Amino acid sequence: MSPSNQSAHPDRPSANAHRKKGKSLPSKYIIRLGKFVWTTMWQIMMSKMAPRDRDGSYVRPASEFRGAIGTEAGNPFPPESGRYRLFVGLGCPWAHRTLVVRALKGLEDAIAVSVVSPSPNEGIWVLDLPEQGCHTLPELYQLAQPGYNGRCTVPVLWDDRQQAIVNNESAEIIVMLNAQFDEFATHPELDLYPESLREDIDTWNEKIYQSVNNGVYRCGFAQTQAAYDKACDELFATLDEIDAALATRRYLCGNILTLADVRLFTTLFRFDVVYHGLFKCNRRRIRDYDNLGPYLRDLYQQPGVADTCNIESVKRDYYGNLFPLNPGGIIPSGPDVTNLMEPHDRDRFSSGSVLQPQ
Repeated sequence: MSPSNQSAHPDRPSANAHRKKGKSLPSKYIIRLGKFVWTTMWQIMMSKMAPRDRDGSYVRPASEFRGAIGTEAGNPFPPESGRYRLFVGLGCPWAHRTLVVRALKGLEDAIAVSVVSPSPNEGIWVLDLPEQGCHTLPELYQLAQPGYNGRCTVPVLWDDRQQAIVNNESAEIIVMLNAQFDEFATHPELDLYPESLREDIDTWNEKIYQSVNNGVYRCGFAQTQAAYDKACDELFATLDEIDAALATRRYLCGNILTLADVRLFTTLFRFDVVYHGLFKCNRRRIRDYDNLGPYLRDLYQQPGVADTCNIESVKRDYYGNLFPLNPGGIIPSGPDVTNLMEPHDRDRFSSGSVLQPQ
């Protein structure tokens, strides 16, 4: 075999290949460069998606539309059947609250629902079906308030007649749904915010919002280790406290269902599916708690509630659209949530239906 044939043998690297290999960048520098580029891009994307404070902790912006349904003289939003609709994302826990109260009160015929889904490439909510001539949630906000340049979030309580946003703060919308549409409700006797329990409900709501509802986001969107550790400690300390309280009562404020339970439920429903893994809230699962696990099943099995729960939308919206947390966009196949229909034994604390407050 001639030297020229030897040098061309496919199993023997050429001299040029040796020279090229010798000039390649060492792997440690490639790794460092890759980490620097990705970290920089991650910080830029996170700053747009999840604003932070100086310590790297997530800070949730306040909702901007704070009108109210009411019968007071001069109120532009009186309670009427067929006039208002909810714009919701099925994966969103804040929007899910409004669907749960709508179902529990039996307001399906009085208040319509329009569904939006997140666009993974545009970073906005897109209407599943056009509404009011709009195809996206930002277009709807512009229709309500031309020139608006704030955040376009769900839920939205919308006035079809005036083409106006009544309110986009879930905590306030569910109070209105509970009290302002009783004449159109199938279950007007159900009061999820009774006067006698309001102080207790408000106390739980404040604690749960900071440490649990928003706490899971403070874990998932933390941009420093210290911010994550603080949020995670607070989250599980509060879950432990709730679990202990539920050892002696069916619900947070006793043996009747309240808005405090609704607000907690939509976070617990998503916990084992997305927050445990994607948001690094992985010290324990909700199903592993002695009382929180059965409590979640109890709430899920209340009339109409399961119909508001769409686990595939939850996984798609979180894993498929939060690119900085899941760059590959791979959506996990599990976990199995059929356990939510298993017996809960929570009714041992009270008799009768929660739709008939004791």
